[in-house]
Amino acid sequence: MEASVITTFRCPMRCKMCDIWNHPTDQDKEITARDLEKMPQVNVTNITGGEPLIREDLEDLVEVIFKKSKRVCISTSGFYTDRVLALAQKFPDLGFRVSLEGLSQKNDALRGREGGFDKGLRTLLGLRQMGRKDVGFGITVSNNNSEDMLWLHALAKQLDMEFATAAFHNSFYFHKDDNIITNKEEVIDDFKELINRLLKEKKPKSWFRAFFNLGLINYIRGNPRMLPCEAGTENFFIDPYGEILPCNGMEEKYWFKSFGNIRETASFEEIWNGPNAQKVRALVKKCPKNCWMIGSASPVMKKYIRHPVKWVVTNKIRSMAGKSVDIDNIPFYDVGQDPMQGNMKGVL
Repeated sequence: MEASVITTFRCPMRCKMCDIWNHPTDQDKEITARDLEKMPQVNVTNITGGEPLIREDLEDLVEVIFKKSKRVCISTSGFYTDRVLALAQKFPDLGFRVSLEGLSQKNDALRGREGGFDKGLRTLLGLRQMGRKDVGFGITVSNNNSEDMLWLHALAKQLDMEFATAAFHNSFYFHKDDNIITNKEEVIDDFKELINRLLKEKKPKSWFRAFFNLGLINYIRGNPRMLPCEAGTENFFIDPYGEILPCNGMEEKYWFKSFGNIRETASFEEIWNGPNAQKVRALVKKCPKNCWMIGSASPVMKKYIRHPVKWVVTNKIRSMAGKSVDIDNIPFYDVGQDPMQGNMKGVL
């Protein structure tokens, strides 16, 4: 199982695709390290926000989460370079992913803070100089930055860093309902180019990232997910006030429901296996949204690994033969999911 801990909704950035900074949490009411002592044992935990590094007690949170998780990674803007490097010094196994939305001018325009790209890059280089291996950066593709995605991928290769991608979504979490990609063909063509580049790399991890990016093309086209969403079964989120959520992609106009609050229970299992959990998972099974975000896609890619493996083998062979990836016949894997899941046409 995988977890995400949303430490705060406070953030120094002013991103155009995310309005979280206009809805900050009350820092006196945010979850504490003591609250997180109730977390179950998981394989991976992503610490996110808002901006996690804005929390003055982040070290305490990380220390507890490391007791609960085999791998811990922080998603950050990289804005607080000194704080990141100090945290990396104390926790050598801690991973970091820095969000960049393009090269310098494009990033700063989209993230609303001048000098944001420089600070993010300085943070990445500082982590690399420290010898940290679990380091990378990624981009949320919107209407005007998909070309920069390809340049950032080239930069990641040069720096020997991980590179992650996303396409912007609407949700309660982002406080957005107008994140719609309008230049679809341009964005899809750039994702296709990225997939072809990933398949040419030597690392198998890159080939599976190609599969994930195929899922983003599928999402942009408005099709049901290639693999089902099992949010609230294979993964969970804890929000800054302690609510245990199946995902961060819910929209109240469709549905929104919490498992319960981690502060109001004797144990996580009491909520996770309780009667309310059945209601949450029933809603997930029929959720009309076709989100394809790493938090919910990664767990099912691992669970139904035979399907990504078959696609990877087939398309790696095609790549070696000099052929481009086929994006006109994106597979849909029927593993018994409810046919209503991801069917946006049924609610529009």
